[in-house]
Amino acid sequence: MRTVIFDLDGTLADTSGDLVAAANHCFRGLGLGDLLDAQRDAATALRGGRAMLRLGFSRVTGFEEDEVDRQYPVLLAAYAEDIHTHTTLYPGAMDAVEQLRSNGYAVGIATNKPEGLAEALMTSLGVRDVFGSLIGADTLPVRKPDPEHHFEAVRRAGGDPQRSLLVGDTATDRDTSRNAGVPSVLVTFGPGRDDVLALDPEATINHYTELGPVVTRLIG
Repeated sequence: MRTVIFDLDGTLADTSGDLVAAANHCFRGLGLGDLLDAQRDAATALRGGRAMLRLGFSRVTGFEEDEVDRQYPVLLAAYAEDIHTHTTLYPGAMDAVEQLRSNGYAVGIATNKPEGLAEALMTSLGVRDVFGSLIGADTLPVRKPDPEHHFEAVRRAGGDPQRSLLVGDTATDRDTSRNAGVPSVLVTFGPGRDDVLALDPEATINHYTELGPVVTRLIG
């Protein structure tokens, strides 16, 4: 079965506000105040918790890399406690997913967010059951950009890895698709549009209304 696998953060949903809030919780606990701004630092937030911590600590003196590792579990716990106050699905995302399913495609999720958090988020947003699979950062011994992360998401969705593509928003997603030998479709409506265009994917979309025809062109 033809299969479309989606990244989560920055692709299906804008999670940056809640991620930044969790990082700022860590900084406040250290007496540093809010070091990150939800709008200005959205692109970094979508690259993960450690990236946010490093950015915040770069704005003060006296903190070393070890502090990132110490604070990362604190960040995850804070994020789990308040996972979707600011998070929203991108306009048209679920309409596009449902249209793919209606047209006979399997759909799944491959994310470098920890599986438990990804499951909790998609469930809280009321859309987990739409996807045939969800592979998180800790589901397998490997994670994106290892191609097995993508392949397993396809297999668990009931699809054929050789007739699949990956929808994402970062260099990690582009590298994953290249390693897997499948096309990538990168979204340009997030905070890193110029960076996305420089990755030279097989296709980009500016809105989810464009996804269906692009998928048909790339994998039939």
